[in-house]
This record gives sequence, C-alpha cells and structure tokens, in this order.
Amino acid sequence: MKNLGQLHHFLSVTVEPHPSGILLHQRQYALDILERAGMTDCKPCSTPVDTQAKLSADLGDPVADTTAYRSLAGALQYLTFTRPDLAYAVQQAGITRVVVGLRHPLKHLRGKAIQALLSEGIQVDVVGEDLQNILFEEALKSCLIVNAPILYRAAFHVPFSVLKYAITADGKIAASSGHASWISGKASRGRVFELRGRSDAVIVGGNTVRFDDPRLTARHVEGHVPVRIVMSQSLNLPEEANLWNVNDAYTIVATQRGARRDFQKKLARKGVEVVEFDMLNPRDVMSYCYDRGYLSVLWECGGTLAASAISASVIHKVCVFMAPKIIGGLNAPTPVGELGMSQMTQAINLIDHSYEQIDRDMLMSGYIQPIPDLSPVIPSMDEIPSVDPEISPYETNIISFYKTWDTFGAFSNFSSHPIHMPDENGDSFMWPTVEHYYQAHKFVGVDNPQARTIVHEIKLAKSPEEAARIGRTRQKQFPELVRIDWETTKIDVMYRAIKHKFSTYPGLTNMLLSTAGSVLVEASPHDLFWGGGREGEGLNYLGRLLMQLRSEIMGTFPASVEVGEAA
Repeated sequence: MKNLGQLHHFLSVTVEPHPSGILLHQRQYALDILERAGMTDCKPCSTPVDTQAKLSADLGDPVADTTAYRSLAGALQYLTFTRPDLAYAVQQAGITRVVVGLRHPLKHLRGKAIQALLSEGIQVDVVGEDLQNILFEEALKSCLIVNAPILYRAAFHVPFSVLKYAITADGKIAASSGHASWISGKASRGRVFELRGRSDAVIVGGNTVRFDDPRLTARHVEGHVPVRIVMSQSLNLPEEANLWNVNDAYTIVATQRGARRDFQKKLARKGVEVVEFDMLNPRDVMSYCYDRGYLSVLWECGGTLAASAISASVIHKVCVFMAPKIIGGLNAPTPVGELGMSQMTQAINLIDHSYEQIDRDMLMSGYIQPIPDLSPVIPSMDEIPSVDPEISPYETNIISFYKTWDTFGAFSNFSSHPIHMPDENGDSFMWPTVEHYYQAHKFVGVDNPQARTIVHEIKLAKSPEEAARIGRTRQKQFPELVRIDWETTKIDVMYRAIKHKFSTYPGLTNMLLSTAGSVLVEASPHDLFWGGGREGEGLNYLGRLLMQLRSEIMGTFPASVEVGEAA
C-alpha cells in the first residue's frame, strides 16, 4: 500500500476538506486558464459567445503564438469536457450547431455533454466521425495534440511525460566541468518556465541537485506551481539545497527503501516528503505519480536518468532547445545516456516533429510514442444504427467479454463450441472453435503445398490458443502464403463462423438476446482490430459483429448477404 498523502488536486479538480466532507471544484483550474489568457480583469457576460458573430477562415489576424493558443484551447476543452452543464449556456446563446473535436477519453464522462446538446435540438458533429476530409483530419490531429496529456494518461496509466533539455550545437548539456549556466538564451528559458507551469511535477536526478542546485519553479509565470521530484537511489544529496525550501514549491524525494534514514529525517523536518521504493526506477515513480492524480510531468534530468526513463517507455515527448554554441570536451555530458543501441537503424525516430525559432535558439520537439486516439468506435451517430438500432449512441451499458470463463465468455472465439463448416476442400469438417476456423482461413485457397500444410496444422491444434499461435506465427513468417484478399475478407470469414456458432447453440442465442440495448466489447488489451483495447482505443470488430448478429436475430436489422467461400 502507498501513502499518497493529503489529496489537494486530481485531474484539474481541487479538493477542499470541510467538517462535513470534502468539496470538489474547478475554480483554481478555471482561474489559471484566465490568467494565462490575460483575462482576469474581464467582466462576466450573459452568454459565452457573441451570437451575432460570423466566423470566417480569413477573418482576423493570425495567432502570434500558436503553441500558447493550442495550450489554452486544450485546457479550455478539458474544462468543458468535465462540465456537461455548460451545454445549457450553449443552448441559451442561440447556437444551433456544435462541432466536437474529440470525444472524452474517460468513459464516465464520454457523451454526456453531447447528449445534453442533442436533447435541446442542437446539431452536434464530431470531427473524424460525422466530419471527414483532409481539413478535418488536420483538425483532429490538432485536437489530439492539445489533449495529449489526458490521452496518454488514459491509455498508458502514467502521466504524460515530456523530456526537456538544452544542448549546444555539438550536442553537450554542460561543459566537462559540469557547468551548464546558461546554454540556452533568456527567451528559451522563459519557454521552459511555461512548460513547468503546465506540468503537475518536474523531475530531476541527484546529479542535477548536486551540480546545478535548481529551484525548478515556474518563475516569471503566474499561476500553477509544479511539485518538484528528486530521484536518488543512495540519497547522496547536499544538506542544503534550493529544493529543500518548500516555501517555493512542494518537494518529493523518491529513493530506495532504507537509504540514509538519518538524512530522510532531516528532509522531513524541512517539510520535504520522502517516498521509498523497493526498487527505484522511472516506471514505478510514474505509477506513483499516476496514483497521485498527476496529468503531466516534465523531466529535466541528466543523461543517465533520461536514458533510464526512455528505456522504461515512460517518456512520450521530447523538447530540445539547441543553442548556437560549441563547447567541445571528450567528457562533456550528453542529454541521453546509454540505450544499448549499436546500429543507427536502431535509433528512435521522433513522430510529428516540429521546429521553432526562439530568438537565437532552435526548439525541436517530437513524440517518441504516437498520441493515442481513444475516440471510441462505438458509439457513433451514423454507425450505431447500422450496427444495432436498439442502442442509444450516448447512454449505453457496456458489456465486456474476453476470457472464456467470463460471464459472457461464450461470445469469445476461443469458447469451446465446435462448428460444422466446410474445410479447404469444401468438405464438412468439425472445427473445434471459431478461432480454429478463422486462423485456418488465412491460408485457405492458396495454391501452395506449404499453405495446405499450415491449414492442416491449425485443424489439428489442441486448443484455440495453439491455433491462434500457429496462424499468427505463420502469417508473420510466410506472408506470401496468406491469401491475397485476406484483409478485405477476414471480417466476412469471422461473421460466417459466428453466425454458424450461434445458430448451432440456442443457449448462446438466448444469451446474446439478453444483452439487447448494450454495447458489446471484446476486451482484449492487445488485439486492437477485433478487441476494444485497454482504454477503448481498439476497433472492437468482434463486438460489432455480435451486435449486428443480435439485430438480425431480433429483426431490427436486415440479414446480411451470405458471402461465398473465397477461392
């Protein structure tokens, strides 16, 4: 068990203790947005927008600071995500159409504001669902960028982590002596303060504390002050340091269990929180930060800790401030330590990288891991009626299944329900499971003795797990043996097997009908085509097919045309 201390903030929600309980509100988060926008002196208005305004792509001047604009837009969008009651203000303003850039990644908040708008007769279009073209693809990409912190947190169960460092033109983060003040210019350092102000925590290692003695505050940027976290296994840290002054900001020291207990007591007397880990590493520290409710973390550490964090897959984005300076030095430190790579082909390629001139410096940023798009495939206003008209697109009960021993595990391809269906020769064959049938049909009809051998091997597999392993392994090993139409026909192959399974076993049909009105989700965390993924990022095609079959049985959806066996 972890003692997370007294709760003050969680996902932009302020927690205030009261004698009768706790008060949850977003006042401070809203005030921070107003401060960043320079609007704290503005007077309130009766409606959130000018109802007479006409929007035009050519109207007004371009935004001077697109990064700051996107940050504000994302913060405001997150605030409105968590406030379905704002829909009333939209309705009162006389707005007749709302375009939603991104559905909320958190399931308990998803769709409620949309449903409230629809109930008022307001047209709601969702980018990427109702609106699809090249322009809206770019719009969706922008929405993903501004909402990256909450998307990464929801997908990976760790805070969104940004690695920031400043380097010289020859790739050094300090001189051979360790001196590093200052590599980047004043304007770049101002941008760093902004990054800190948008983070819940800033992380450094012991070397940074010993050599730089940083404060790690968002100086010159009013508003939010991040928690400062020091990672040190041995606690070989100075007795006095700017980070031990908790009047500037709260400080946490993460260390190995049992390290320098006397020094831990000294830190505690200064108001510094010490958290011990059985084995100090970036992954466990990020899990701890996730448990504390942190949304975004900024790493300002040296090369050794940076390499460890990258290797642990907890760094999602990199921001590099490059100064037009050369310092040289064989022993001068570099921003990332040993990653175990010996070939340039092993290098990590940054995704969606961008460049920005900041005075004399250059800011290069990019993502190590793609921004997860957690927009649910289900529900969709256009798609849901085509899958099951009985389902409400916004107020749904979700039934998940995955393992065969789950309550609805019989819906799985791996369930022990043999089916009589044609084999590769057109002869009736008792397939042990739907998974056997599906995996074998990757190779059915291919005029190659080896393909026929694979089909026979799958037919004889002793379990659906073995059949899946054989099919997937052979598909990777011998892609030339997979039928050329597989990607376009695999859904039909699966649907034929599913229909036969449920028509063979009436008890399964009754179980399927008992789920009427619910969204069915195959909860595989790994198969993002047939399953729903860990946080709804999967396509869930198996769940879709089951809902379509349910509709056909109930007569609310016309029976699909049978697709003949592929040659």
